[in-house]
Amino acid sequence: MKAWSRRRLAWTAPLAMLALLQFGQGAWIQAKAVLAQYLLERAWSAALDGEVLPRPWPWSDTHPVARITVERLGIERIILAGDDGRTLAFGPGHALASAAPGGAGIALVSGHRDTHFAFLKDLRPGDLLRLETVNGVFRYRVRGAQVVDARKVRIPRRHEGPGLMLLATCYPFDAVRPGGSLRYVVTAVPADPTDRATLPEWSKVSPGGGYPTDDTSSSGRTHSART
Repeated sequence: MKAWSRRRLAWTAPLAMLALLQFGQGAWIQAKAVLAQYLLERAWSAALDGEVLPRPWPWSDTHPVARITVERLGIERIILAGDDGRTLAFGPGHALASAAPGGAGIALVSGHRDTHFAFLKDLRPGDLLRLETVNGVFRYRVRGAQVVDARKVRIPRRHEGPGLMLLATCYPFDAVRPGGSLRYVVTAVPADPTDRATLPEWSKVSPGGGYPTDDTSSSGRTHSART
């Protein structure tokens, strides 16, 4: 009986330590995300006051470029320049190859599904998004969302008409393993009814009000959505 207890302890102790380690890593990721947004808010305030490329911390290789607000959900996020993995660890990132946030063309912003962009799943068509940049405040409305395969779908860099904003994150939201090729992409159009935004071919709304599920690629120069 004692031998069986010792063997059981030999298995359960490492498993318990592994579970605590994984929990600690998850808690650290969440804490880092919250702390980063606080520091980014300070840097963003400095940018609005006229400071050029304010760094949120001394060793930072990125800087805030915009702030997005979703009033219905009580969400505010600082958007950073760039969308590499190191940047996305601290906040949503703007793909530098895409249009500037609030400008003409298609602006692509990516974020992690389990931290800064977890709220994307709660957005509804018609939700108002407020985008604040150093050049002014822009308002968008959510047109809808779709799941695409990043290996097949690309974001065209050139776009005619008023600017669009795409918010992208990995999918599914409850995935256990990170990565994968699926992306959940929210399309937002200018809220001003006089702006007749033309959607990219792959993101046009279907007659039923939802988005098509095929992975039709857009032509022209492209940029992939990364999270």
